[in-house]
Amino acid sequence: MAFVERVFSGVQPTGNLHLGNYLGAIVNFVKMQETHNCIYCVVDMHAITMGMDVWGGPAELARNTREVTAAFIASGIDPKKHIVFNQSQVSGHAELAWIFNCVARMGWLNRMTQFKEKAGKDRENASVGIFDYPVLMAADILLYRATHVPVGEDQKQHLELSRDIAQKFNNDFGDSIRAQGANDGLFFPLPEPLITGPATRVMSLRDGTKKMSKSDASDNSRINLTDDADTIAQKIRKAKTDPEPLPSEEKGLEGRPEADNLVGIFAALSGRAKADVLREFGGGQFSSFKNALAELCVAKLAPIAGEMKRLVADPGHIDATLNDGADRARAIADETMKLSKDIVGFIRRR
Repeated sequence: MAFVERVFSGVQPTGNLHLGNYLGAIVNFVKMQETHNCIYCVVDMHAITMGMDVWGGPAELARNTREVTAAFIASGIDPKKHIVFNQSQVSGHAELAWIFNCVARMGWLNRMTQFKEKAGKDRENASVGIFDYPVLMAADILLYRATHVPVGEDQKQHLELSRDIAQKFNNDFGDSIRAQGANDGLFFPLPEPLITGPATRVMSLRDGTKKMSKSDASDNSRINLTDDADTIAQKIRKAKTDPEPLPSEEKGLEGRPEADNLVGIFAALSGRAKADVLREFGGGQFSSFKNALAELCVAKLAPIAGEMKRLVADPGHIDATLNDGADRARAIADETMKLSKDIVGFIRRR
């Protein structure tokens, strides 16, 4: 079967989108829409797999869903040319996840390292959703028969699971798939990782060995996409560094995680290589480099924060955008579910 090239990616609405989310994902989403047919999903069903103390309850979930949507649009994603919607509006995600639950194997899920990390020591008290969410992730992707998925290092294992589920479904139901007219017995594609260039791994401004995270107790550890210009500049100037001057070559960043992080942020925001940044600033003190980085961050991020604030103030507009995207997503999803049910043998309403 010939598959239409399509990109699917999602972001959880768990609040406090920050520079790491922007450089690690959203920047690439904006670039991909120039070359690919894209579906961008606010995965609110994934958000509730953790305890309510993490996702904040119903009102907070709705607010965060709108904030992620606002971040997409403010960053340059065009919801008219591409599809932007929230996952829970399309019931096919849950329906296909159940079919996939009956295709996937416990051993596959037991190998998922993120469950061990998220559940911690109290695994018996973890929700079934935390254990099973990689299957829902596979359904998210394959409901649209997406061929490509942009993935970070921590999601590669889940994409492999999506491929395994797609392959097993195709194998298990091969005769039924062929009876539906696909002579090659393929209904779901095996989605490929989309490589969009060197990954930008943004670390904490207070500890260069830890990822920038919304869960860090210190707000100074991260630059939130909602921060205003003064706050952004202040956080950059207060960022942890070491007493040595900036090196002139990348090798000099080894063993200096905070310096490496700040140079990496400058490189990513300016679209330059680290080596190029060091040629300009190498040998100088951090104070002057931080001033330049603060100016760059403000120039890039403050307009996004301003536009997000304007969009969030008009929830009706955001909801209309999500509803329109959900209608367009549902048109694709419904066709997949109709055929999936026929393939499995479910009698559906005609």
